[in-house]
Amino acid sequence: MPPVRLAMSDAYLAKLRFLVVEDNPFMRTIIRRVLGTLNVGEVREANNGAEGLTVMQTYEPDIIIVDWEMEPVDGIEFIRMVRTGSDSQNPFVPIIMVTAHSERARVITAREAGVTEFVVKPMSAKTLYDRIEAVIERPRRFVRTKTFFGPDRRRHKGRYAGPERRGTEQPEPKPRAEAPAPDAAMGQEEINVLLNPDSVPESDDDKEQ
Repeated sequence: MPPVRLAMSDAYLAKLRFLVVEDNPFMRTIIRRVLGTLNVGEVREANNGAEGLTVMQTYEPDIIIVDWEMEPVDGIEFIRMVRTGSDSQNPFVPIIMVTAHSERARVITAREAGVTEFVVKPMSAKTLYDRIEAVIERPRRFVRTKTFFGPDRRRHKGRYAGPERRGTEQPEPKPRAEAPAPDAAMGQEEINVLLNPDSVPESDDDKEQ
């Protein structure tokens, strides 16, 4: 496996504790190897969401990596129980979902459950590292509503369009685009933008405003 060029220090990563919740032994091995390439510290494994919750009773991970489809407790239910369960040991722990399902509806379901980041299989070491770096270097504040607890889903700040905005003429509003089909597959970059809209660099046009 090729080495990953790290921005965070090896010493810092060596202090992190991970929990990998995945029912496929081969995929667990792949993830463990990737984490080993990144020189992370301790890694524990669980075969499914129920076992993952049991492990968390005595082990406090800094980051959780979880699959979607598992039995008897799948990844989405696992995330919900970590975020809102009455006996949850750490509802604020960052959770990265790693799954082959990249349909928009699935990504939104994971976001609404409280996932922090979302990685599409097959993944590269660089992709997983980027998401780990995101949860550490650019943490999102948590919010609680009547129906949700988790990382803030409304991070995108709208640009000011009032009378004091630079420029003498206001552009015509763009027509609203049709909503993407819920079963449309999303690429990794699209998913990153959906979950982290504030991390998208401004375009040259935006910088000139």
